[in-house]
Amino acid sequence: MDISAGIQSSLAGRYASALFELASEAGTVTAVETDLAKLSEALNESADLRDATTNPQLSRSAQGQAIAAVAKHLGLAELTTSFLGVLASNRRLSALGNIIAAFRTIAAAQRGEVTATVSSAHPLSDSQIAALKAKLTAREGRTVMLSADVDPDLLGGLVVTIGSQRIDASIRTRLNSLAQAMKA
Repeated sequence: MDISAGIQSSLAGRYASALFELASEAGTVTAVETDLAKLSEALNESADLRDATTNPQLSRSAQGQAIAAVAKHLGLAELTTSFLGVLASNRRLSALGNIIAAFRTIAAAQRGEVTATVSSAHPLSDSQIAALKAKLTAREGRTVMLSADVDPDLLGGLVVTIGSQRIDASIRTRLNSLAQAMKA
């Protein structure tokens, strides 16, 4: 598997790569990805959990016990639980959100998927999202996992971000371009 150099060079990427390799060897990539999704949701919902993972005043053992209790409560797999223990003992729980994101990126790349975000001035219908996803999949030659959000400042049109590429077809950008052209 080819992992981008950007991911491998970051701290989160190195941990995520190591976890992905272990999960691949054990044949549990999907289970670990599910575990990390549960953990990410728990981090988003619980300020106490976020504090426990980022508080430098907590000892390694206290963080380890806290994250082990969370893992048990969430029913996480043994590999994920062990990995969290390693993060706690290395004082790296504060990077957990970035590690989860890097793992998702690596797993998606392995499956031949690419993630895209579309911003629009108004919510898109399911049929519009499906049509856009089909066009982006054809353009990219890989399966596109599309997430949509609403940005009223766009006025109209779309802004699509795929990795580092940005396709800006918003009215706001067109108006700004027109204003710049009129100044010249």
